[in-house]
Amino acid sequence: MTPETLAALFDHTLLKPEADARAIAALCADAAACGFRTVCVNPVWVPFAVRELAGTKVGVCSVAGFPLGATRAKPVEAARAVDEGAAEIDMVGATGLLKSGDASGYRDDISDVVAAVAGRPLKVIIETCLLTDEEKVLACRLCEEAGASFVKTSTGFSGGGATAADVALIARTVGGRLGVKASGGISTLDRALEMLSAGATRLGSSSSAGIISEMRMRAAGGVSQPPAMPPARCRRRSRS
Repeated sequence: MTPETLAALFDHTLLKPEADARAIAALCADAAACGFRTVCVNPVWVPFAVRELAGTKVGVCSVAGFPLGATRAKPVEAARAVDEGAAEIDMVGATGLLKSGDASGYRDDISDVVAAVAGRPLKVIIETCLLTDEEKVLACRLCEEAGASFVKTSTGFSGGGATAADVALIARTVGGRLGVKASGGISTLDRALEMLSAGATRLGSSSSAGIISEMRMRAAGGVSQPPAMPPARCRRRSRS
């Protein structure tokens, strides 16, 4: 795998509530320089990110029901983000409904957002750290029934992130019919490669640029050699 191939699997993410325009602009610049699949930003930043990434191949991903999933407003959030230029949506599943045994409510919550995104890829965050293995399997099956495109492990806001065991369980359950996004705690190259080996087909991280720099350094002969670029950045694109 090359750095370019790996970069194309990343949703370069900044979902901290205190993120400001300067931070989002830097996120977008890094994504364009590295060739990431998307940037993932909170809904309020979608129009800004779309403008920053105009003329690049990087898409904008946003979130719905983030980070708790306990809201009825997800379809409205998702539809507005799409109208403003988002190419993909990551929604948080209604974990409380799933754990209460309300499978139809959990599935319908997802179906409503599937309808709202009008054919754009929808990733459902099932928040694996809050579920038993049986609940993870059920959540995956309900995501598929509802028409989701991906199952995603984690928000990173509930005390746990992606594990290789959970990614493998999700991958076995969806059997290649849905994508698998690993997110939460992926901050090193080894961790990213572990998730891919377990079955992830997309990665979400706020450390994506550093991971690609780490891969380039290894390819150049290891960390003992001077890096070819700043450790937390890929090559910056020029602005006209």
